[in-house]
Amino acid sequence: MSKSKNGRLVWNHSTHIPGLIEVLERLKSYSGVQTITPAVIGRAKSHCPRLQIKVSVPIRGGFKLIARQGKTFQEVFILTQLNKTELQEAIAKALKLK
Repeated sequence: MSKSKNGRLVWNHSTHIPGLIEVLERLKSYSGVQTITPAVIGRAKSHCPRLQIKVSVPIRGGFKLIARQGKTFQEVFILTQLNKTELQEAIAKALKLK
């Protein structure tokens, strides 16, 4: 996966899961990633000890991601040319660099 500075990160909310923006900043540098938009933040019932990001469902032009840490979750929408497997690999690399 080659890197390029063509993606952008949209700031719609003033609050985010701790560490999420740092990972999304790295993720936006992957070629094929166009726009990343953090969205709804909420509370989950189960506890997730460290930051996890999983690909949830496809949307028009990309995917919806779910980021979780502690008892908090946040939806993230990503417009990308990457397929699901390539996106999962890019997310794994971005999380490892944290």
